[in-house]
Amino acid sequence: MNPDRLEISRERFTSDLSGLAEITDDSQPGFTRIALSDLYRDGIDWLVKAMREVGLETRIDSAGNVIGILPGRGNGPAIVTGSHIDTVKAGGKYDGIVGVLGALEAVRALREAGVLLEHPLAVIAFFGEEANEFGLAHFGSRAIGGTLREEHLTLTNRDGETLAHALRTRAGIDPEKCMQARWRPKDMAAYIELHIEQGPLLEHHGRAVGLVTGIAGAQRFVASVNGRPDHAGNTPMDRRRDALCAAAELALTVEHFANANPGGVATIGDITVTPGQSNVVPGTAQLAGDMRSIDMTWLADRKHEIEDAAQGVEAKRGVEVSIAWPSITDSTLFTDPVQQVIGSVLRASGHDPMPITSGAGHDAQEMAMLGPAGMIFVPSRDGRSHCPEEHTDLDDLAVGVRALAETLVAFDATDFRSHDNVWS
Repeated sequence: MNPDRLEISRERFTSDLSGLAEITDDSQPGFTRIALSDLYRDGIDWLVKAMREVGLETRIDSAGNVIGILPGRGNGPAIVTGSHIDTVKAGGKYDGIVGVLGALEAVRALREAGVLLEHPLAVIAFFGEEANEFGLAHFGSRAIGGTLREEHLTLTNRDGETLAHALRTRAGIDPEKCMQARWRPKDMAAYIELHIEQGPLLEHHGRAVGLVTGIAGAQRFVASVNGRPDHAGNTPMDRRRDALCAAAELALTVEHFANANPGGVATIGDITVTPGQSNVVPGTAQLAGDMRSIDMTWLADRKHEIEDAAQGVEAKRGVEVSIAWPSITDSTLFTDPVQQVIGSVLRASGHDPMPITSGAGHDAQEMAMLGPAGMIFVPSRDGRSHCPEEHTDLDDLAVGVRALAETLVAFDATDFRSHDNVWS
């Protein structure tokens, strides 16, 4: 196929982007469309309509994933693409959304060029990619990829509500049927995801596209500190069991471990204190943390260090510290054959792709459990993401969407499984 036949419409893509962006919580800056919310369900309704308008046979599976199918000449395994439309609170306009709406525009381009793929093409908007209030990310792609576990459904939020209850009452998802969304390796021929970089490297190096070589592993933890609430005026400093100060010491220790051991990053992103009054010594505190690295040994070492540090804080400050690890995801390295095909497509289009590792998690790492997978990055202005300032220029978006469409055609003509028997 001559790639010049594929025409990407910036106007249509921009219109889609603007249409979905209108479905947001106006009380928050930026864009807020969190999974398990009414606004998210409104977004899904919008997306289902858009998918059907471009000619996709669309359904919602038992885990809340929206799946649109463009039939191919054969009935074999599908070429799969997509991402997510949920956001973080006060997030951006492009994270995840570019991969879903870019896939819709790629479908339009293929159909208008008269391209009929041999494989069926599946466009998926995965449910709940962002980490939720229960500490679990990638819910929908975990369900499809087979890494969703029964114990995940028992996770609780700060109010004691289980994820299973929230799925049933807030999303209309039957938690007892979520596992039925799982695909078999033979159901997928290959997966490709278009995404904004969410970092500064492409812009810094003046590159229009990035060829993602792998995704960092992530370990999310919750440290609960139990001290003793006391009067702030009458309790001597040497008799206090201050949960907040103990939590703060642990938070700084986590930062120290990451700084002292290059190769990964660690963040304390949230802290909750009770009773939360300036005239009461804090009785309890809870930290929510996140560590990421492509090196799983680095993550394992930091995990042990944090657990040892928690014991040290207990002994020093007379508090009790418990640490839970609700989400541990291994790093993902994309295979060479996939890298070669995507790289060839990008270079044939006149671009010099930058090999890049993603520190952010993506649905692609769950789909890689099923078969060959890869990702294409487009630049993020100033490296900003998960904030209202998140932005990618339209020229870069157009390059990415066209590259996605061309990669779908190239994947359709490639038998990846002849290179590797891991998924056979």
